[in-house]
Amino acid sequence: MRIEGVSIHTGQAKDKLVNALHLAAKIVMTLPHATLTPETTDGRQRFVHVYRMSGPAAAADIVLIVRDFDDELLAAQGRLVTQVCEAVAATEPRATVTCEVTPQYRNMRNWLEKDMRPVDLAREACRMHGIEPFSTPTRGGTDGSRLTELGVPTPNLFTGMQNIHGPLEWISVQDMRRATEVCISLAQLWCPR
Repeated sequence: MRIEGVSIHTGQAKDKLVNALHLAAKIVMTLPHATLTPETTDGRQRFVHVYRMSGPAAAADIVLIVRDFDDELLAAQGRLVTQVCEAVAATEPRATVTCEVTPQYRNMRNWLEKDMRPVDLAREACRMHGIEPFSTPTRGGTDGSRLTELGVPTPNLFTGMQNIHGPLEWISVQDMRRATEVCISLAQLWCPR
């Protein structure tokens, strides 16, 4: 989203200044922040995540991440975000509010269900190393999602990461070693096929 206000010296701002940051804050507060955020949902629940906000009073940018496991519901969330932008824009005609929804990561399940070989071989590779595989939905974007969409089926494998993307993110050398061993075995399983 891009919010362009009207900039003017604060000494002459009365009835002239349109603060883009105030409008950006209205947009964020109008979004369903008590029910549809990553911190209030889990598992396969959808969410709208305010990822980044920046800019001065003259022009502000907001970047959101919208996720859903269902393509139709994902599109509905994009429409919701657009409607919020339009509603806030209607409150201040001197400002310009633009909202662009662009695809980022799609649910790899749509492709993998048509050919489960990559998943089956990954599970087999795990078992070769005494690891019982399990599948959990990943609500964030992954490289595997994008690669699968581009025609390279790439299910997500474990790496051993802990506290992912947090200030205390870590991984043990032992887990990295096991993940590497599984990847090597997976490549070896694919070779004869």
